[in-house]
Amino acid sequence: MKTFKLHPQAKADLLSGSEYYERESWAVAGRFAVEMDRLVQEVCATPGVFRIFWAPARRHFGARFPYAVIYVEEPDHVLVLAFAHFKRRPGYWIDRLLRLTAKPD
Repeated sequence: MKTFKLHPQAKADLLSGSEYYERESWAVAGRFAVEMDRLVQEVCATPGVFRIFWAPARRHFGARFPYAVIYVEEPDHVLVLAFAHFKRRPGYWIDRLLRLTAKPD
């Protein structure tokens, strides 16, 4: 099982989602946190299994919340680029991937 690292902006995505669900209820926010943790753990256990979404990024999502974990598999860890809502601002995280994969001049 690989370890994971969160892109700094992925942390902000997760916090934003948590805050949204906290406004609904603490219980829902708690379930959201557990679900996102479960998805990340599944990604770390089998990173190559999930669908390539925007090469080389892959995504994994559950059924309980409209969020996907967008990640890139590195040799020694999984880098989570985003916790992306299915409908809000599609593709907003792509610049994170492009900066990661850009080759220096």
